[in-house]
Amino acid sequence: MSSPHNAMNTAQQEAVNFMHGPCLVLAGAGSGKTRVITHKIARLIQVGMPAQKIAAITFTNKAAAEMRERAKTLIGKEAQEVLICTFHALGVRMLRSHGAVLGLKPHFSILDTSDVTSILKDAGGSTDSATARNWQWTISAWKSAGLNAEQALAQAADEDQRQAAVIMGRYEERLSAYQSVDFDDLISLPLKLLREYPEVRAQWQAFAGHVLVDEYQDTNATQYAMLKLLVGCEPDGSLAPGRDAARFTAVGDDDQSIYGWRGATLDNLRLLPQDFPALKVIKLEQNYRSTAAILRAANNVIASNPKLFPKNLWSDLGEGEPVRVVDADSEDHEAERVVARIQSLRAEGTLAQAGMQFKELRDFAVLYRANHQAKPFEKALRKAGITYKVSGGQSFFERAEIRDLCAWLRLWANNDDDPAFLRAVTTPKRGIGHQTLGSLGTFASRYKLSLFEALFSSSLGSVLSSRALGSLHEFGRTVNDLQFRAKHTEGAENALLFLKAWLLDIAYEKHLYDTEDSPQISAAKWTNVMEFCEWMAQRCGGQMDDDILITQRASKNLLDVAQNIALLSTLTEREKDQNVVTLSTLHAAKGLEWPHVMLVGVTEGMLPFKMDEAGKASAEKAGDEAPDEAAAALANADLVTRLQEERRLMYVGITRAQRTLSVSWTRRRKKGRDTVAAQPSRFIAEMALDQATIKEDPREKLRALRAEFAARAAAAAEKKPA
Repeated sequence: MSSPHNAMNTAQQEAVNFMHGPCLVLAGAGSGKTRVITHKIARLIQVGMPAQKIAAITFTNKAAAEMRERAKTLIGKEAQEVLICTFHALGVRMLRSHGAVLGLKPHFSILDTSDVTSILKDAGGSTDSATARNWQWTISAWKSAGLNAEQALAQAADEDQRQAAVIMGRYEERLSAYQSVDFDDLISLPLKLLREYPEVRAQWQAFAGHVLVDEYQDTNATQYAMLKLLVGCEPDGSLAPGRDAARFTAVGDDDQSIYGWRGATLDNLRLLPQDFPALKVIKLEQNYRSTAAILRAANNVIASNPKLFPKNLWSDLGEGEPVRVVDADSEDHEAERVVARIQSLRAEGTLAQAGMQFKELRDFAVLYRANHQAKPFEKALRKAGITYKVSGGQSFFERAEIRDLCAWLRLWANNDDDPAFLRAVTTPKRGIGHQTLGSLGTFASRYKLSLFEALFSSSLGSVLSSRALGSLHEFGRTVNDLQFRAKHTEGAENALLFLKAWLLDIAYEKHLYDTEDSPQISAAKWTNVMEFCEWMAQRCGGQMDDDILITQRASKNLLDVAQNIALLSTLTEREKDQNVVTLSTLHAAKGLEWPHVMLVGVTEGMLPFKMDEAGKASAEKAGDEAPDEAAAALANADLVTRLQEERRLMYVGITRAQRTLSVSWTRRRKKGRDTVAAQPSRFIAEMALDQATIKEDPREKLRALRAEFAARAAAAAEKKPA
């Protein structure tokens, strides 16, 4: 919830009006940061900055879409010329326009997580998905730190890391051969462009008149290096010739940095004043979301962490309801109490004053540390007949039928995309078996060709039968024809007609019914396919502009959209405004808010997460590998860092609440197959709740409410005439 529409507070005005140098806006939770960013864009245009020279960068398409819509409302048509996108989308733009110097064709493919896992299995000679995912995490961490395979191998600490570095080298070779990139490459390769190619750097610095970065605390080392070069710095850190200052606005909150496990680092906040001595620091401390009682609990918790830039959130929304602490015997008991609380807050009467104006199901959220904690709450809500959604479930784009279609689209856009080729050529089946594909793969490897290139080779007939060769040639001609037609199909209506005709030609609906035992499941999958086609068509017509494509045309051709399908499908949030209770992890809840929040499972071992096991592992590692005091201190420092991030996660959970907050813990919790004794999280004590805090049993509250209703009904019955 942003500040009142007709006014900004003094700190917000200062952030908006500071134009001519580097600026850090420390935006506390609920302090109106999106409002500041959009108003600053408007102010920049007002003082003469061309709209096309302003870039606003955030981390999700959902956040970018919201910012774009608010900018359009505030500024009008000029907002369409402002680049508002994610870091990854900006990387796509840079690589589409300048990737040739790195050996990339403009139509390169963007691989999703499943494709990466498959390629790593091949590169590492493994069939185990868990092993491949571990390699994937390790390689991603190296790429986020700006390391290539050779550098990773040079600093590998043990045999496992050395093996991963060797596999990383093979993986990079395969990506190059497939003319493909992964998501880490969408940051590391643009950084390489800016760092090593002065003419490319000069072009992008000329483009970037002012850069605004949302959620700055979530940036990793590579993104920060990319930002510095983009806003006017040379690789040595000095300002580019002709630059009087680096012009950017970083908006973030060190207290909400919760993504250290995926490379985000608070070092980026620490470095800003050092790298930019003229940095203007502005704090937004007035919260427009939560009551004083909720903010006091949040401030108390986060006070235990060391401060880069001390701040204290405050609110003029009044004291509000005290924060509730609820204890339960078990997870099932805790879930029953959550349901009782929802029912009582939604009911009429004296017991529901705190929530009388916020009684829709969409006003309630149950937040927890880990995905597996959702199960008892789902069970209890179903039993009570309360509808809900689980955030972070299977993505629409992870469904097999959608991945099938995306493989075809990727192959149209990039014939060298071997993972897409293998999925498209076998879905639906067209009489091309694994032996034919194996022979094709061996042939392609021998002559260093992509599978698509190899199938048209004049010498392929020496290793394949004429029948197999004919089937491959037919598939190749089909892809070439679809590619040509997609390039010349523009606008929503034409795109939808094309996609439907294509699905009919390949008999995809029949394929769904032939491969599923249940007609109901097949029908549901076909509905998903039709929804996907509508989604693609809307982008071709410009109705859903994600501002990723280089072209500025309102209407796009189908091949343009297909080129970016992996980026769109992976980052797009398809959340609809449903009137249901939200179940969500704390990480997925960041950036969201609800009138009533129930923070559950707040026990030691869950929040903070497995600190006891981490401490034991750190101690053992220090003892086994280097029993000196320095090693033990290093292990302890890692533990302290983890605890601080877990505390920030608790802070994020508390500050999602607008009007009421309950925090619950269980005396016993499941740990694997066992049930173990549990203790309340240290964070509950750190909230320093005063005597006004209510320890409640919502079931008793609900019984009282029902008794009140029964008494009213009886009184009404007595008054009725006989």
